[in-house]
Amino acid sequence: MAGIQSVIAFMTPWEFSPTVLICCAGTIVLYLRGLQRSRDAGIRFGFWRSAALLIGVISIYAFMQTYLDYLSQHMFWVHRLQHLVLHHIGPFLIALSAPYEILNQGCPAWLRNGLFIPLWRNPVTRTFYRVIQNPVIASVLFVGLIAFWLTPALHFTAMLSIERYDAMNWSMTIDGLLFWWLMVGPKKQTRPLGYGARIIMLWVVMLPQMMIGAYIALNKHVIYDVYSVCGRAWPISPMTDQQIGGLITWIPASMMSVIAMVVVLARWLRENKRPTDTPTGAVPASAEV
Repeated sequence: MAGIQSVIAFMTPWEFSPTVLICCAGTIVLYLRGLQRSRDAGIRFGFWRSAALLIGVISIYAFMQTYLDYLSQHMFWVHRLQHLVLHHIGPFLIALSAPYEILNQGCPAWLRNGLFIPLWRNPVTRTFYRVIQNPVIASVLFVGLIAFWLTPALHFTAMLSIERYDAMNWSMTIDGLLFWWLMVGPKKQTRPLGYGARIIMLWVVMLPQMMIGAYIALNKHVIYDVYSVCGRAWPISPMTDQQIGGLITWIPASMMSVIAMVVVLARWLRENKRPTDTPTGAVPASAEV
């Protein structure tokens, strides 16, 4: 009984957000519905593709709507773990799963035709998307948001204001989805990038993250004293809390770029190999109408 109560307490939202619930639960429902409809039509998708989507969405929900959200507001290193998931791991897994086709199958016609298609076809939406997915702008935003929300004065106010705290987490999540979709999303995109450009971008965003993380981890002074004001969830020293948080920003976050590079290189090599495997006189599959 005590174990069940502990699980319920852990899953109970610290600050309930209907938006988070609708976005996460809605995505999973539409995905499972689309998966079932695709299977009924004889179309099969790999297990790991579906697992990546579900793990990505659930991990985002966990750090925005469970006890982990409370810990993120009271421990700096948990907060950095939260943003590692919201900005890197969760969006990376979702983009890697390439869920558009399945979500489209699972989306009811009234919702698809009444909201999503008109919204996407709106010139303002498409222009904004093209601008924000420009390689330079996308790279600057990805690293810039990390630096922006880690600015001590801004971080202090964000952790003491629910509105700014939510804006911080949403901005990191949305930017993560946009960036990783551009890096490891499906080949058919509105504005696809060459593989070489993606690798360069991944290098570009990795180096500043390493510098930011190293600066925090190796600093001899407490930079983020807001956690002393709020009260830490566990009795560890402010410097230890800060050092662990800096290491999370320094190493795991940077390693996500390395993992993405491996994915991009694998796709690049696989695509370059296809023409050599095509028999003489045969028409490549990509050229078929």
